[in-house]
Amino acid sequence: MGASRALLLLLCLGICFGARAAEPTTLPGKVRAASEEWVDYSQADGKGMAWDILREVFEPAGVRLETRSVPYTRSIGLVQRGEVDVQVGAYLDESEGVLYPQWHYDVDHIYALGLASKPSPTLATVGNYRLVWMRGYEYDSYLPGIRSFNEIHRAVGILPMLVHDRADFYIDALTEIEDLLAKSENPQQFKLSSLINLPLYLGFADTENGRVLRDLFDRRMTELVKNGRLKPIFERWKQPYPFDENGKPAKP
Repeated sequence: MGASRALLLLLCLGICFGARAAEPTTLPGKVRAASEEWVDYSQADGKGMAWDILREVFEPAGVRLETRSVPYTRSIGLVQRGEVDVQVGAYLDESEGVLYPQWHYDVDHIYALGLASKPSPTLATVGNYRLVWMRGYEYDSYLPGIRSFNEIHRAVGILPMLVHDRADFYIDALTEIEDLLAKSENPQQFKLSSLINLPLYLGFADTENGRVLRDLFDRRMTELVKNGRLKPIFERWKQPYPFDENGKPAKP
């Protein structure tokens, strides 16, 4: 009789603890997101495609989006220190002390910009050239065989570098290069070469809120990709949808 009662007590305790473990973690009331200011993507005024995506992910779940515009490298530091909950525009596992979800939310279409008179590089040959990109982007981790590159702090002066043969190609996402060329007095002097598509992730703080928000992000993305609710956002901003019919990254 005593053994039976003890067994019953253990079973009851197991059920209670199991029920507690299954209880959903309380969601924070807001998600603090930091991003470099990219035109039509993550603007300081809260407008842009990335902000619209994050609102669609978090706000229907009762988590309000709070945005902050800082340089890219600073956004990494902020999320590493837990001063914000999430960093926008990261590549998978690029920074230590940052949590990455299973789902990407967009894709960076990486191109090389050079003079029209130069050969067109490919993913296999781009490492043979003198390259330049913005500080913190670390394209040498994603492009094969890189031998010579410089990192710059500001986009001003990129086109003169190419014109005066101080670099062969500038590497960046297509939208950023198009914005750069739009300011050029002689855009036909240059040409674009497609290199690779890199999935973009949110980088979450390694905190309790960060872990809860990361898990919420993955749950919501599973729902949104399945029901197609994100497609109108990409269409509204005239950007390619980054998922195929199986929810995988779109191919180059």
